[in-house]
Amino acid sequence: MGRLILSCVVLTLTLTAASQTAFAQKETATGVEVERDLALMRRDLRSEKKQLIALNVPLTETEATKFWPVYDQYAVEMSKIYDEFYSIIKEYAANQKTLTDAQASSMINRWAAIQVQQAQTRQKYIPIVEKVIPSRKAALFFQVDRRLYALMDLQVASQIPLVAQ
Repeated sequence: MGRLILSCVVLTLTLTAASQTAFAQKETATGVEVERDLALMRRDLRSEKKQLIALNVPLTETEATKFWPVYDQYAVEMSKIYDEFYSIIKEYAANQKTLTDAQASSMINRWAAIQVQQAQTRQKYIPIVEKVIPSRKAALFFQVDRRLYALMDLQVASQIPLVAQ
């Protein structure tokens, strides 16, 4: 687990450094433009995430052959959910200066629904992953995966201003 901590520290430092250059946000009359920045960050995070999982979840050659196709399916499903999340972030950033109560309510409800979808997708994949690797390794994978998603969420959240009062 020491490697995971080191890997997470490296990822955090990488994300922090990337955010300083990637999030050169363009001000607009209603908010900020973040689409290009989010796209670049997401591309970088996806490649780093798979590498960190490979470093921290020790798989035999046989296990890896079965696990990675399942992981790729899982990653595609999670990516679709995160597409919705990033859509909300872009909408909020673009309208943050003129955000109405109705828009704020819609966004927070959609965000909460996305969190439920994420949990349901993880739950769906637990037995699927356990069919291709031992349960202890599956548990380790989901621990590492959740921590990496938490770091990604933190990275995005740290770049988006809080709702102004």
